[in-house]
Amino acid sequence: MRRPCLLAGLALLPSLALAQNPDDEGGPAPDDATAVPIDGGASLLLAAGAALGVARLKKRR
Repeated sequence: MRRPCLLAGLALLPSLALAQNPDDEGGPAPDDATAVPIDGGASLLLAAGAALGVARLKKRR
């Protein structure tokens, strides 16, 4: 029982060490710290929320 646990630990140890220090920086840093990419998904969520709000207001009246 001790040997399989030791082998599993030795097999997982390098992968944990590599996960802590990635080699890739992830691309260039953004120019502006407040620059946030807003894509179509956020716009669709905003439109859906507005439509839901309008529908609920109409239902109340």
